[in-house]
This record gives sequence, structure tokens and C-alpha cells, in this order.
Amino acid sequence: CKHQVSRAWSLYYKSESGQIIANSLTVARETMQSRNLTNPAATKGPKPFSANGTARPARSRAVLNCRAAAKDPLLLRTARGEEVERTPVWLMRQAGRYMAAFRQFSDKYPFRMRSETPDIAIELSLQPLRAFQPDGVIFFSDILTPLPALGIEFDVIKGKGPAIMEPVRSMEQVKALRPMDDPASRLPFIHTILSSLRKEVDNSDATLLGFIGTPWTLAAYSMEGKADKDCKETKKIMYHRPDILHAMLNHLTEALIVYAGYQIESGAQVIQLFDSWAHHLSPDQFAEFSLPYAERITKALQAKYPHVPVILHANGGTGKLELMRGTSADVVGLDWAVDMAVARQTLGQGVKVQGNVDPMILFGPEKAIVEATNKVLLQAGPRGHILNVGHGVVQGTPEANVGLFCELARQSGQLFKQHRVSSNASKELVGAAGRV
Repeated sequence: CKHQVSRAWSLYYKSESGQIIANSLTVARETMQSRNLTNPAATKGPKPFSANGTARPARSRAVLNCRAAAKDPLLLRTARGEEVERTPVWLMRQAGRYMAAFRQFSDKYPFRMRSETPDIAIELSLQPLRAFQPDGVIFFSDILTPLPALGIEFDVIKGKGPAIMEPVRSMEQVKALRPMDDPASRLPFIHTILSSLRKEVDNSDATLLGFIGTPWTLAAYSMEGKADKDCKETKKIMYHRPDILHAMLNHLTEALIVYAGYQIESGAQVIQLFDSWAHHLSPDQFAEFSLPYAERITKALQAKYPHVPVILHANGGTGKLELMRGTSADVVGLDWAVDMAVARQTLGQGVKVQGNVDPMILFGPEKAIVEATNKVLLQAGPRGHILNVGHGVVQGTPEANVGLFCELARQSGQLFKQHRVSSNASKELVGAAGRV
């Protein structure tokens, strides 16, 4: 059946002939209300797991009433580079404390309990799908989750973030790390979470995303022991004992290849690599200590699971776009520090992209959200683009604005028709979009 789509959002943009305004925000609000997007907490349907700890009843089906005519879901087809009917959307950190339903759990249970207890992790993963109907569902977990299987224990301290009790800073410690030889026995909850989510997601037109941190990011966390704005301990090792850092990166790379494969075999349809600490690296350092190891993972996954696209998102990577252009990843994730038109020109039109709206715009008025989101949509074009924020959704973001963001992606097919943008447009698209 055809996608159920609402009438056009109010578009504010400039064309060569002057400003064109299509006033339909009132209609859009009515559409959001009909979908319960203005009050996500009021979404209908059973709550699969109660924050008061009551037993989880039979899992509900995703609240989406129609399926795409194509066999595979929209986001998956886009990541593969296929021509699609509109731009798909999901948000990094879409399962987060900005949602009132999420806070019912985060205020009561510690992080690792939430991420490693299947019923809770499944519920938290599905909350954004029920509330906002994004095209991607990313399972609730953390990039540090595989570390205990290697012998690196961590905790997440509320208000402070991750803490690694015994940082890895010597060659002896690196050599003592365990291999990721049996993730099913060391991380059994991952299979339960992903396989259950896949059953839920298969009843929608959404795509299930798995994810890992890159070797550089996990090495930096493991060596620092916590988040550090200067990355001082890791940089000292980089300059004085690069052999230790490379040994750590090698060990993590082999472990993450196995761990990502385990996620795929458990049900993940797309894998995203998060290089959360790429901003700590100069371009030369990125080329030596991060990108080659991410490439090894990407190529290993593509060789064994050619049907599963790989997304590489580097926080601060937009300062290294010339290097990113050579990645083997199927999709390059962009942070919000670069103009989408510039990124398209630098990477080349054949490179698929994800991003890159400033997440802080979601604190703004409707008009500003519409302008910023539609600008990115037009600059990226109708093919090879997954709409996302350029960084995770920020705590305190109004839930209704997340709903608006997702709705704008659902209206992108109409937006492209209105601007007469085709999937074959390239330089003309970028040039025109730069004037939005």
C-alpha cells in the first residue's frame, strides 16, 4: 500500500524569483495531533514494559499501518544507494532522556541495567518508533558495551558519564586483554535484544540499526578512563609509545569485527560505526590512528555480510572530509559543522551521506526547524541521503519538535517535486540548494 502522508508543511525558502511561502503549518499541526506526535506520551497501544517493574506482556506490534511496496525498508534501500520515494529519517540518541517515557526508566534504573536487561532495552528502543515513526530503530546500548567481554570493566555514573576503573596504558595490559571469541556467551543479552527488535521492526517499514564504537574511540576511552576534553593520557601514549596504541587498536579492531558480526547475525540490518572522539585527532592523526582501523572493520563486514550497509559517523569528521572521501563505508555520517552542499561537493555525488541538522535547532520555533531541515534535504538531494541530526538529540529537546523533524522527512518527496529536484540532479542541485 502507499505510504500515508499528510499535507505539505509550511516551507520558507528563497528562490531566484524571490521568496515563496506556502502556509500550511496549521494543517501540519493537525496531522501531528492525529498521529499523537504533539504529545508522544499519549501514543496509543499497550506499554510493553512498565517502569514500575511489572512483568512485560506480549510485545506490541509497531504502530504503523502500512508497508512500503518494496521488499526492503526505505532506510535500508537508501543506504544501498537505490532510488527511493523520499528521504528516510532517524535521530542519533533518539532513545534518550528528552522523552518523558524514557525518564521513567532512567530515573529508576542504572544505565547498564537498562542496556543489558532485554525487556527494558527493547522497550526503550521502541519508544521513539511508537512516538515519532522514524525510519530507523537503533537498539538501546552503548559503544562501551563490548569492553567487559575483553576484560575492561566500566560503569556509567549518572551526571558524569562512563568510568573505566582500570585504564589500559601499558603493553602488558594490552596483551592481557581477552579476544572476542564467544560473544554469544559473554554478551547474550545483545542477541535477545536485537532478535526481538527485528521481529517488531519487521512489522513496520523501519530498519533496525546496530552500532559499535570505532577502535580509536574505544581505545581513547579505555586509556583515559573517562571522557576528557584534552584526551591527555591517550595523546601522551600516542606521542611517546605509539606501539602501545597501535597494539590496542589492533586488538579492538579484531574484537569489533566479531562483535558487529554478532549484531548482524542477531538481526541488525545496518551497522553504524561511531567515531565519537575523532574530534581529538588532527587530519594526520586521524589518517594513522582511526580511519585505517575503521576501514578494516568496514571491509571485513562487507566481505562477510555484503547485504548489510555500513555507516561511518565521525564526530569532528567534517574537518577531515578529504580523507573521508576514500572510505569504504556505504554511508558517511556528517556532523553539523559543515554545510551539506559543501560536504556533497567535497565527497562527490556518488558518496551517500547521513545528517546533518544542528540538534540545537530542535529547541527553536517551528519556522526555524522547517527552514533548517528543508535546507539540508534540498542540499543533499533525493537520493543517497538519510536525514539525521549532526550529533545526538540533546536532553530537554521538546518531543513535539522531534515529531516535526521526522514529519518533514516524510514530506520530502513533495518538497523535491515542488522544487523540481530529481534524483539525477547533481551540481545544479547543490548550487540551487546553497541559495536556500
